[in-house]
Amino acid sequence: MTGTVDAGPPPDAARRGAGSAAPTGVTEPGPTRPTPLVVGVLSDTHGHLYPDVAKELDGVDHIIHAGDLGTYDVLAALRRIAPVTAVRGNVDMGGWADALPSRAEVELGGVCVAVAHVAPRADGAGRAGQPVVVVAGHSHIAAEEWREGVLYLNPGSAGPPRFGRPRTMARLEVWPPREAGGAPRVTAEIVILGRG
Repeated sequence: MTGTVDAGPPPDAARRGAGSAAPTGVTEPGPTRPTPLVVGVLSDTHGHLYPDVAKELDGVDHIIHAGDLGTYDVLAALRRIAPVTAVRGNVDMGGWADALPSRAEVELGGVCVAVAHVAPRADGAGRAGQPVVVVAGHSHIAAEEWREGVLYLNPGSAGPPRFGRPRTMARLEVWPPREAGGAPRVTAEIVILGRG
């Protein structure tokens, strides 16, 4: 159960009496700094959710998986961490995978995120003037590139190491607009996994 309990005025306010000013040296809380909506982005787990991946996802607001989950168990484990948007990859087969779309769009903090396992496009994604992020997997090569105002993000592979490449994922942050009527800001970072 959640709620608030009014425990009355703070003890020094009762001593000061109603309408008294706060004692000298006490500062009232100022405006809070905006915090981003944090999104964990991964792909190509191939049936493995390693502890370092789960640790990186701890505390995120949303998870995006760009396909090749490998097993339903990976999807279920991710759903226990945060809400998940996932798409089907070329190794995702069977009843559980049939329920996954091949392409998805989700709006997070005012940003349209288009997700597909192979070569998603920004065409038609989002509303006019809305920031767009396009997420793909499949290549196992982590990449982050801005083109014509669109962020193209491939988190690489968070699954078993392959092709001599490091295991990687990405962290996406969606910051609120700096001014009323402005657009949210997006930052991305590739996270190299398995380093201690």
